[in-house]
Order: sequence, then structure tokens, then C-alpha cells
Amino acid sequence: MTSVYDLKPRFQALLRPLTRGLVARGVTANQVTIAAMLASVATAVALWWLAGDRASLLLLPLLLFVRMALNAIDGMIAREHDQKSQLGAILNEVGDVVSDAALYLALVPALAPYGAHAFPIVLFVIAAILTEFVGVLVQALGAGRRYDGPMGKSDRAAVVGLAAFLIAIGVPAGWWLDGIMLLLAFLAIWTCFNRARHALRAEA
Repeated sequence: MTSVYDLKPRFQALLRPLTRGLVARGVTANQVTIAAMLASVATAVALWWLAGDRASLLLLPLLLFVRMALNAIDGMIAREHDQKSQLGAILNEVGDVVSDAALYLALVPALAPYGAHAFPIVLFVIAAILTEFVGVLVQALGAGRRYDGPMGKSDRAAVVGLAAFLIAIGVPAGWWLDGIMLLLAFLAIWTCFNRARHALRAEA
């Protein structure tokens, strides 16, 4: 299933010089992982605090892009500079879930002034967390970490970031926000089935 995740190798190639520079300055993979999580939580707090300020929604696509870059960088540091560790694996998985939950739950107050309702957003957040849970679960069962789409972490960031950007620049909001969140929740649940199905098929 096609996913934004498929573009990761090209994205990593662009970031590799920066990654080497960070390693040369003593930056570790775990430090980058923690920085991404803290930046996500701080942005979520800002979105809650500034709810109703249309321009504040620009924080979301900006942070989501930065977070994708940091996630790619911490992975490259770990793999290519001999920093892989069990602690790093835990921080990576927990950091992703905490960041997603904080950022996307902040959409409840941030999008409420534009006609969005809490239920579709919360449903989307739960489904998003389930995709990561399934991806890790099948790894624990020996099938390897799954990143199948159609609504993995990068896909969620791309769609939500675009929606926030459109509202921030003045595109009329309304019922379509709830529709997008419900669609994202459905696609996230579909992603769970895809990851489980492909893992089982690989084990067969």
C-alpha cells in the first residue's frame, strides 16, 4: 500500500549531511528523539493556549515537518553511527505515541472555532495510536516492525498538516473537518489490518 513513508530514503539522503554534523558535535540519537517529543508537546500546549487564533495553526504543519526530520535523523544516527540501543527503541516508540496524542488532541480546542467536533478527532487519535501498537506488536511476535499504509505516521502528518495550513490561510472551515477526521480514523484502522495481515503473511 502506497504511503508517504516510501519517500523516507530520499528524505534521509537530504538530511544525511546535517546528521553527520550533529554526530560530530556529540549529539546522540536519544537526545534527538527526546527533543522531537518535547517540541511536539510544547507545540500542543501552544495550540491549546492560542485556540481561536487562526495563524497559530501554522505551528502544526511546521512542527510536523520538523518532527519528521528529527525522526529520520535519530534513526540514521542510531543505525549509521552505532548508537542502536534498547533504550533508544523504547524512547522512539513511546515518543511517537506521546507526540501524536499531544498534537492531535490539541486539535480539539484548536479546530473547535472552525466547526470541528471532538468525537471525530478523538476517534482518529485512538486509531492512530492503534496503528503504532499493531506495528510494535507484530515485531514482538517476530514478524519485524511494520510501517504499512495507507495511514502511517508520515501520512497522518501530511494530511493533518495540510488541513491546518488551509484553515490558517483562510480557507473556509466547516463540516469537511469532521469528514477528514473520520476518514483518517477509518484509514488508520485499515492500516492496522494491513500491518497485521502482512505480518501474518510474512510468517506463513
